[in-house]
Amino acid sequence: MSDRSHFTYRPARDELAYTFGGRIPVAHVRSGDVFTVHTEDCFGGRVRGPADLPAQVCPMPYLNPVSGPFFIEDAEPGDTLAVHIAAIEPARNWGVSATFPYFGALTSTPHTTTLQPPLDERVWVYDIDPSAGIVRYRATTSDHSVDLPLDPMIGTIGVAPAAMEARATIVPDQHGGNLDTPELRAGTTLYLGVNVHGALLALGDGHARQGHGEACGVAVEIATVTTLAVDVIKGDLPTTWPRLETDTALMSVGCARPLEDAYRIAHQDLTTWTADLCRLDTLDAYQLISQAGRAPIGNVCDPNYTILAAIDKTHLPRPQPAYQGVHARLRHLTQERP
Repeated sequence: MSDRSHFTYRPARDELAYTFGGRIPVAHVRSGDVFTVHTEDCFGGRVRGPADLPAQVCPMPYLNPVSGPFFIEDAEPGDTLAVHIAAIEPARNWGVSATFPYFGALTSTPHTTTLQPPLDERVWVYDIDPSAGIVRYRATTSDHSVDLPLDPMIGTIGVAPAAMEARATIVPDQHGGNLDTPELRAGTTLYLGVNVHGALLALGDGHARQGHGEACGVAVEIATVTTLAVDVIKGDLPTTWPRLETDTALMSVGCARPLEDAYRIAHQDLTTWTADLCRLDTLDAYQLISQAGRAPIGNVCDPNYTILAAIDKTHLPRPQPAYQGVHARLRHLTQERP
């Protein structure tokens, strides 16, 4: 680590965490600090080629490691932690994806058992060229290839759950966790309700890109170098479910099974949030979101499904700055850094 206001954390393999909660902090961070975190991919870097089948090299529960947790000074239960993602850089020039037996949207799972045989376990290796901004897909049984836009995101980020729980990092819920939404890219501010003293923020599971829904259950998984800024929002601003803000949109996150329940959670939260910010009647806000909102799907394969409710700021009538304008403050803070 360097000075207190901007440090870099790079975990050794045995320092990676596989739960939110139940871990000793690796560093202390203050509001306004900008720091850089090295994260591993969901396989812990163990899957490097077609012969490295995840079930053989990454036995449960050693999947989806996160870096951290970081103790956020002055964060107390009832506060909101704002986490601005300033930059996400691939740490290697390759990423991997896979299919698993009994995992993903188009196969039998422990939740939806059938008599069909499991899918084959297979690994795809993607070349990543950050300078060209591309991720290269190659089929495994033909010569087809295509360059896709590089769109790095953080798949898993969250704080410790309430009630002294420790939750596996593969689970998305009210504390954040494995949200797997492409909206968690550079330029986004994530709002998380604080459940324990110090919040205990952790992150990992970078993706070079991911389709909405993460249909096969695995994105283009990468290690990252991610730069963050944090702020603690005190006062009577409860954040029950994760929320996102960009320069152009507000988004609420819902996590549940079935997907219908996740949809309801996200849209109820966005409706009440925008009604409060814009001093709109609740049903007027509901109507506006019904006609102008978007519902990007995060994942339909994890222990809970993730869906977002989103509304462009241009559709809102003179909204008050969300959380006292912390998104703009943190964005400006990170842009000032060399």
